[in-house]
Amino acid sequence: MTSADKGLRLQDATLGYDGRVICDRLTFHVPDGEFTAIIGPNGCGKSTLLKALGRTLRPSSGRVLLDGGDIRAMRPKQIARRVAALPQHPIAPESLRVRDLVARGRHPYHSVLRQWMPGDAEIVDSAMAATGVTDYADQLLTELSGGQRQRVWIAMVLAQQTDYVLLDEPTSFLDLAHQIELLHLCQDMRADGRSVLAVLHDINQAARYASHLVVMKSGRVVTQGPPEEVLEAGLVADVFGIDGVIERDSQSGSPMITVRSRLGAPRRAGAR
Repeated sequence: MTSADKGLRLQDATLGYDGRVICDRLTFHVPDGEFTAIIGPNGCGKSTLLKALGRTLRPSSGRVLLDGGDIRAMRPKQIARRVAALPQHPIAPESLRVRDLVARGRHPYHSVLRQWMPGDAEIVDSAMAATGVTDYADQLLTELSGGQRQRVWIAMVLAQQTDYVLLDEPTSFLDLAHQIELLHLCQDMRADGRSVLAVLHDINQAARYASHLVVMKSGRVVTQGPPEEVLEAGLVADVFGIDGVIERDSQSGSPMITVRSRLGAPRRAGAR
């Protein structure tokens, strides 16, 4: 296997729903060792790309490759030990308790003869502590708020201990404090050697916390790279339809967009 074959990637993949093409012959390689944020306007293919990489959407043509092998030819547990994916709206049985859901992250490492492995309990406890859900361990998921449930799902992904972590709008339902905690957690996963790919809607959060940005528009990748190299006023105007100024965050030094107006917005009477 050559270095070009390593990693998780799409190769000439056509993706869509019910005959409607969203991404046509898209080739994309998940940046190894980075916390990558995918940004772009609604409907541009961000979640579609993530679903294909996470095996919940099968390309109508092209392939999804993991270390050079087509994932369709791999066993589910083999893939689940390498790739963890959290969709926008995950579903679990209503009778499930928090600890039991987080423990599901360990299932890829179990067998019919051995349902619990040495160290599993410590990994589950550590994942719950990292996401701040330890106090809810024995509660039913239905007893939690949307934000609390989201953190439990993130804990399950952490417990899975994969090389690649795919998160589709992971900050949904979270208040600002927990959004920031989650983004720091993504940075921690990167520091631990994992490759994190997340769909984010807040461009300034993406620019501040991610090490790599992927900008999408109309089903294709427009550009990608470090935030300070990617974000510039012309790109923001073209992709998002926003007249903005690129400044520097006074705390982190990362690029930050200050919006002046929406391009093409009707002028209000008396506005100057």
